[in-house]
Amino acid sequence: MCSDLPPAHVLFTGGRVYTFNWPDPDQNGAPAGSAPHDATGWKPDADSIAVRDDRIVFVGLRTDAEIYLDRNTRIVDLHGATVVPGLIESHAHLANYGASLERVNLVGVATEEEAVARVVARAATTPKGEWIVGWGWDEGAWTTRLPTMKVLSERVPDHAVVLHGLHTFAVWGNRLAFEKAGITEKTTAPQGGEIKRDAAGKPTGVLLNQAGSLLDKAVPQPTKTQLVNRVAKALSTLLQNGYTAVDEAGADSDMLAALEELNQSNRLLIPVNVMLSARDTALVDRYRRIEPGPSAQRLTIRSVKTFYDGAMGSRGAYFLEPYTDKPDTSGVGGKNYGFDYDRMAAMMSAGYQVSIHAIGDRANREALDFFQTVLGESTTARESRPRIEHAQVLSQAEIGRFAALGVIASMQPAHAVEDMAWAESRIGPERARLAYAWRSLRRAGARLAFNSDLPATDSNIFYGLHSAVTRTDKSGQPAGGWHPEQAVTIEEALRGWTSWAAYANFTDQDAGTISPGRFANLTVMDIDPLQLGEKSPAKLLNGRIVMTVVRGVAVPHK
Repeated sequence: MCSDLPPAHVLFTGGRVYTFNWPDPDQNGAPAGSAPHDATGWKPDADSIAVRDDRIVFVGLRTDAEIYLDRNTRIVDLHGATVVPGLIESHAHLANYGASLERVNLVGVATEEEAVARVVARAATTPKGEWIVGWGWDEGAWTTRLPTMKVLSERVPDHAVVLHGLHTFAVWGNRLAFEKAGITEKTTAPQGGEIKRDAAGKPTGVLLNQAGSLLDKAVPQPTKTQLVNRVAKALSTLLQNGYTAVDEAGADSDMLAALEELNQSNRLLIPVNVMLSARDTALVDRYRRIEPGPSAQRLTIRSVKTFYDGAMGSRGAYFLEPYTDKPDTSGVGGKNYGFDYDRMAAMMSAGYQVSIHAIGDRANREALDFFQTVLGESTTARESRPRIEHAQVLSQAEIGRFAALGVIASMQPAHAVEDMAWAESRIGPERARLAYAWRSLRRAGARLAFNSDLPATDSNIFYGLHSAVTRTDKSGQPAGGWHPEQAVTIEEALRGWTSWAAYANFTDQDAGTISPGRFANLTVMDIDPLQLGEKSPAKLLNGRIVMTVVRGVAVPHK
């Protein structure tokens, strides 16, 4: 070792390392000329990584790493595992995710009867009078056969029951829950919401979009300790799944206090980039008077999340034309869904990143109109890296505007394969053609970031990569993929969770690639995703995370 070169504290060696320290692929997905890729496929561009404290000091071949080692350097043998830059979950709801790990799990439930049976089983172990909360029934797939409170009330009469839809844009409750919430035939739905009613005008048991808050407000809120524990559990699960950072997509005052407590007690297992919830107007107004925090902190606050419309499954997404299967509505958006133009413009002018939830084509158009106006008026706003969350259904005219305005499309590959069973019946084949339009956006030069919208879908990275590359479900259906012309390559998919996600949360100078000087954020897996993703993508689903390294601290997984 050179006497003037401080030694590394740890050397990760014997791995198949993909640094991603080469230029992006072109807009059609072809790898850059300097990428470790040739006619035979992908090849790792390093096998060893030396780390001092929380930073990488060397990446390359083991034979060149000796000058960074001394007798105190810990050697970690990766045994041929593949290393990629640390994964970033760039859109998650940590409190909901932590709560979903405790609640009645209805993910994948096909019928109302099966859902009720799971609630009955939970009621058998829950003291009489306590609330039962569940989550995960698919409001998109069930929208033409929405459940009612009848059977749920008959079989679970002694517990108030609230069951959230998979994407949280529908809430189903039993009679006792509606009574405790004071929801009757005289109750008026809030703007942007709908109370499903029978022919006599009585609530049937399901609330859509903004109306869900009527039931949610009645559910006993978690104590601060319970909230802290839920968030900690969510972060622990993300760490086990290979993630090295997360963007919290909508923290209100209580959630922010929980994150601050975890940070102060050194229990933030992975760094959290906070989007303040625009619905907490007092919180947003307080931060508008505070300069945005520096990026790459353990807890970073420099963004705000707002809604322009609801979800397509519950017909709350805002479209230019009516829904194909319900021609009397085209959804609700903008001011009518709670979008506050002046407050969000002020946040951008103060230097905060604004992330707008927009799913329908009209919502996306008007969100882009908003960004165009504010970016034209404020030089500070031009550095704020605005985002549209979901960008789910676009009209052709809007595709190029993402690139022209520098707006990041923050998208969820798994949503495409989970929604494909009903999306075309909801909006018709022509609009579905530009739904989840990853390749069209890439060809136009737009920036993408990929994520899961936890807990709306599985955070398993191998499922996400498989969805992005194949546009099929886990069984490989439909053959050839759903609108496969919109698929991305495996390199693009991985960048969506690494270097592109780092740009989206302002950590691109500290994370996203495996490079000297950057944080030692690494995700280690037992498959080579680049090779399999290119040649045998179905095998991506067999992958397993074996180690996560967050700022130099390695956490092996069993």
